[in-house]
Amino acid sequence: MFRSVLFLAATAGLLAAPVLAQEEGVDSFVLPAFNGIAVAQAAEAGLGVCFGPLLADATQCAVSQCMQQSGLGEEDCATNLWCYPHGWVADIFMQHSQGAHWHKFVCDQQDRASLEAVVKLECAKDDLAACQIVRIWDNDGQQVFGEGADPQLPAPEDLEQSNSPTPVPQ
Repeated sequence: MFRSVLFLAATAGLLAAPVLAQEEGVDSFVLPAFNGIAVAQAAEAGLGVCFGPLLADATQCAVSQCMQQSGLGEEDCATNLWCYPHGWVADIFMQHSQGAHWHKFVCDQQDRASLEAVVKLECAKDDLAACQIVRIWDNDGQQVFGEGADPQLPAPEDLEQSNSPTPVPQ
């Protein structure tokens, strides 16, 4: 019994030590070590894609891009993907045999070969009239294939100077 109480007290002390060690007035916020990818889409009208370490910033950026591209409102540009950490990412254009089209994103793959294998499975689905990779980003979020803007969030210093992330033009 005494050992259990001693163990709990030691654990509580270790968990509280970093909080107690912080100095007042010092900003201890550190961005996460990895980036995620946020995607917002308005059906057959617009697309927004942003990489960033924080869900709120990347999502807001993606929605802003979608609204700018589509001319629609925030209610139409739904965020439909947050993948953290993003790993290798592919933007796949897909079109159903009856005409509807959309972009599907595959993320969190360890390398390009595994990403392309997953895309091959996606494109093998029934009733697709078209299916092809539009863009590919590597583990670092750098675009390695395709045309278009590389959707990186502004630097943290730039974000502090504005109220919201600036969307990247498509």
